[in-house]
Amino acid sequence: MDSIEPSFNAESPARAASVPEKSQVQVIARAAAILRALEDTPHGLSLGQIARKVTLARSTVQRIVAALEAEKLLIAASPTGRVRLGPALLRLAASVETDFVAIARPFLRELSAELRETVDLSALRKANMVFIDQVVGPQRLRTVSAVGELFPLHCSAPGKATLAGMSGSDIERLIGRHYEARTAHTITGHAALERDLQRVRATGLAFDREEHSEGICAVAVALRDPMGNAVSISVPVPSQRFAGREDEIAEGLRRTRAAIEDRLAMMTES
Repeated sequence: MDSIEPSFNAESPARAASVPEKSQVQVIARAAAILRALEDTPHGLSLGQIARKVTLARSTVQRIVAALEAEKLLIAASPTGRVRLGPALLRLAASVETDFVAIARPFLRELSAELRETVDLSALRKANMVFIDQVVGPQRLRTVSAVGELFPLHCSAPGKATLAGMSGSDIERLIGRHYEARTAHTITGHAALERDLQRVRATGLAFDREEHSEGICAVAVALRDPMGNAVSISVPVPSQRFAGREDEIAEGLRRTRAAIEDRLAMMTES
């Protein structure tokens, strides 16, 4: 039989004090597990399906789901009892992303001015990177992609920087073992991609040498936003300007990543 867990609703001080702190933390952990189980399920899951994914009793899942629905963190996905992530979570996620863009933007501007190149900020979205901010460089010949544009993971610098933080099995589940050839330089097999990612893990730098688009190279570094989501900073450069500048661009990206991480750490401590 499951232990009775505290409601998410406000309680009297006496009632709250009677609930062991460990039990309260356990409920939060279970709620987080349920939310994660519903990621990438636009049509939702039934209570039984959720219970199997998080290895909890259905009655426990039902109580926690009811509390999350009351806060609009979950909503009904069908008349038959399936639930999916709710609008409150979307608002929270959008707020975090907007805040992170505002935090990162001065550092992106500084790097762009230093290198005189475009600097992009992207975030992982399912099996793609999506550009969430950009500082356009001053060069007449420059590379510019629209904010909101999607880039594949296997052949873009920000994508490979992000993949390097995953295990081989997680990469396979996310993008499979065979990949689309965008150019003659694109890596199209899992084994070759894994060899490239080993270099990324060793150096912290991901390179795209005309793998996504002919005539464009890029370097990227990965980091995490305040919610732990995977994001990447990249510098795309026309190929004719890239040769001989790899070290300069790489060093600028390393400094920028460190500066942003220091800023986030200071905010956490304050």
